[in-house]
Amino acid sequence: MDHHTHTNSQRNTHKFTLFTYCMYNEIHHVLMTAERRGHLVRSKGRIYACCALMLLFCVIILFVWIRHVGRRKCPQDSFSHAAVAADTGTCSQIGRDMLQKGGSAVDGAIAALLCTSLLNPQSLGLGGGSIFTVMDSTGKVQIINSRERVPEKFHADTLKACPDPHAFVSVAPQPAYVWIGIPGELRGYEEAHRRYGKLPWATLFQPSIQLARQGFPIPQILRHYLPIIDTNESQPLRELFSDKNGNLLQTGDIVKLKTLADTLETIALFGADAFYTGKIAEDLIRDIQEAGGSLTLQDLASYRATVSDAWTIPLGEYQMFTAPPPAGGNILSLVLNIMKGYDLTPASLRGEQKTLFYHRYVEALKFANGLKKHNRDLDFSSEPTKKLTEDSFADHIRSLIDDEMSHEPQYYNATPYVDNLGTTHVSVLAQDGSAVSVTSSINHVFGSRVFSANTGVLLNSHLCDFCGQVDKFFAGEQPPSSMAPTVLKSKSKVLVIGSTGSSMITTGMASTIINNLWFEKSLKEAIATPVVFVDSENAMQFESNFDKDVIEDLKARGQKHKNAKKFFIVVNAVEKENGCISAVSDSRKMGEAAGY
Repeated sequence: MDHHTHTNSQRNTHKFTLFTYCMYNEIHHVLMTAERRGHLVRSKGRIYACCALMLLFCVIILFVWIRHVGRRKCPQDSFSHAAVAADTGTCSQIGRDMLQKGGSAVDGAIAALLCTSLLNPQSLGLGGGSIFTVMDSTGKVQIINSRERVPEKFHADTLKACPDPHAFVSVAPQPAYVWIGIPGELRGYEEAHRRYGKLPWATLFQPSIQLARQGFPIPQILRHYLPIIDTNESQPLRELFSDKNGNLLQTGDIVKLKTLADTLETIALFGADAFYTGKIAEDLIRDIQEAGGSLTLQDLASYRATVSDAWTIPLGEYQMFTAPPPAGGNILSLVLNIMKGYDLTPASLRGEQKTLFYHRYVEALKFANGLKKHNRDLDFSSEPTKKLTEDSFADHIRSLIDDEMSHEPQYYNATPYVDNLGTTHVSVLAQDGSAVSVTSSINHVFGSRVFSANTGVLLNSHLCDFCGQVDKFFAGEQPPSSMAPTVLKSKSKVLVIGSTGSSMITTGMASTIINNLWFEKSLKEAIATPVVFVDSENAMQFESNFDKDVIEDLKARGQKHKNAKKFFIVVNAVEKENGCISAVSDSRKMGEAAGY
């Protein structure tokens, strides 16, 4: 919003209020004068009543006028009531439609996620897991965690099959079935809807059931990833996205997911239990076990989502609400708290200050990488990971950052781990002020690529997240994650934000938040800002449009550089400031937000 426009609006509002106040004083003065002179005694009550009505009329006019000015001052691409930012315009619109029907922020988020599982099945689905950060209309924030869990009878040598941590991995390593965790996605939807839903459960499924049954055009992003399943190991999945001649579908070709539509319809009618028990569960487990997986009916039946209070972290004038471990909210907050101590302003991006900012930022990311291995499921770990969110800890790490040089990996306690990807995020802000930030994933692109032909469900590969992070894991444990669905709130602003890209999530979100909050860029500009990613070997990777001079200056300070193969960062966010709502779906995934 333009500052000059906002100032003029405030000035005009003050003038109107002053006029009303002066009119009241003038009427009151006339009445008092008349009374002292002995006039209007009998009619004084009647005149006061008329004056009261006149004042009420003025107040109504003032209220309407302020609302009119408030709408007029918002940018053309903003909204006045609510908004949804999902991976695609279609799914953002479906989420928005739920809000317009009187649905809650959770209703909008679930509907958008179900839609995204069709249009971007390489990123999420019923066979995965999610983390919700939900702020109700009173400002209370809770976390609903339905990340996958280790099955009771997991393969004992699973970690021996981990891929080389020095190699970039876009698909689940073979054998793919060993990486399948117990899917929790629907249990998360169920718990979120039970607590916060307003529309009937089945209503949230109808748009996606219709899309799956009637068919939809293959999106460009999905088509880009289809060659990954052009293998013998992915034959059932390949057939799903092939034409009658056996060729992979092209962008714009219609695909119908009739089996998945049947599964969704059953779940819509009978609830999440239909997925975790009964025929769907039996068909799903049979397909998984035939592929070599170890999941059982008992694993499915025993799954429950967990609910906890959000971790609240002071961040200047903001309160940051995020998910505790095994999510990565504390790692994100550490980076932000380190950078907060440098008193960043727009001037930090000018001249030599720009290189200094990025040098400090890269150093902060290196220390964050060295701490990821401590971020485990709190039910299976006694690590004091809450200290990562404290200012004193950020101050300590900041004191270790040398403005002139970099250090060897052991200085940051860094050890190589596997950089994974394959995630989606939805941000929702409803008219009543409630909000949802939810990240969902099946881990690698197309997850494990184990496809249940009898249910239409694609299974996750999330046990691979333990690789390079732990020496062993336990039945029921949730794997560590960089997922950090977050809500930031100040007196005048709410920012609902999250990112995809697995290991790249932290830098994607930190970059956007720093550019939006401290460098005063618009939300769209902040998300579009070129990103530097620090990988598990502490090497910098840059988006292609990153400032080349800064790259050279950073290399001169000893920063290690590696050419980036692919950036998977996708930040979807909604903000409300001074009554105006901005929503942005990242153009990196050709996203489009929707609102009203």
